[in-house]
Amino acid sequence: MTGPDGETVRIDTTRPHPARVYDWWLGGKDNYPVDEALARRILAVDPTVVRGARANRRFMQRAARTAAEAGLRQFLDVGTGIPTEPNLHQVVQGVVPEARVVYADNDPIVLRHAQALLRGTPEGVTQYVHADVRDHASLLADAAKSLDLSRPVALSLVALTHYLDDGVHDLLRRYVDALAPGSWLILSQVTPDLNPEEVARATEQFRRSGTPFFPRPLHEFARFFEGLELLGPGVIPVPGWRPDPQDVADQAEGIVPVYAGVGRKG
Repeated sequence: MTGPDGETVRIDTTRPHPARVYDWWLGGKDNYPVDEALARRILAVDPTVVRGARANRRFMQRAARTAAEAGLRQFLDVGTGIPTEPNLHQVVQGVVPEARVVYADNDPIVLRHAQALLRGTPEGVTQYVHADVRDHASLLADAAKSLDLSRPVALSLVALTHYLDDGVHDLLRRYVDALAPGSWLILSQVTPDLNPEEVARATEQFRRSGTPFFPRPLHEFARFFEGLELLGPGVIPVPGWRPDPQDVADQAEGIVPVYAGVGRKG
C-alpha cells in the first residue's frame, strides 16, 4: 500500500491494533483474527466494552453536531479510526454543508479506507492525513493545508487518550495552544472510577497484547480542560453528555466506564 507521500505503508496483521479492535466491537468487518481475538478476550472480562464503544461513537456525533450548530465550520478529528457511518463529516456537513473536515490517523488500514472518508459535500472540504497524534507539529502542519488555524476549529480526540502515556496532558496542551480562540476540544476517555475491576482486567489484556492502555480517574481527565470553558453538562459519563433518546435508553443497560467532556478556548 502507498501512503499519501508515496511511501510504502504496511499493515501488520500479527499484532492487534486499537482501531481494528474498536471496529470489531462496533460490528465492523475491517479487522483481522488477531484483533477479534483481543476484542473477545476483553469482552469476556469487561462486558461493558461494546456499550462503551457504541456510546463513544454516538457522543462524537452529538458533540460534533453541537459544535456545528454553535457556529464552528472547521473540524479536526484525530484518531479517526475505521469509517463507521455516520462519520463526523456527514454529521457536521448535514448541518453546515460548507464545513471543512480533516481526519487524521496513523493506522494503515484507516488509510486504505480514506476514500470513504472523503465523500463530503461539494460545498465543503473533507481531507484525510496519515499522521501520528504524538507528532503534533507535523499533524497540524498537514491539517493546515485544508484548515485555517487562525480561525476556530473543533478538535476531536474521542476514545484516543487512553492509548497515550502520561505525557498526554502536555501533548494536548500543545494542540490547544495552536488553536484559535473559540476553538473546541472534544474528548472521551476510559476511566477506572466507575467499573474498576472490569477496567483493570481489560487494561491487563490490552497491555499483554502489546497495546498501551491508560485509564484515568476523574481528576486526570478534568486536567485536559484546564484553561478552557467546560460546556454543560461538564465532565460526565459518556452516555449522559447531552443525550438523545437512544442514549437515555442505553443508560438503563448499565454503567459505561468512559468520561466525556467538551471545552471551549476563550
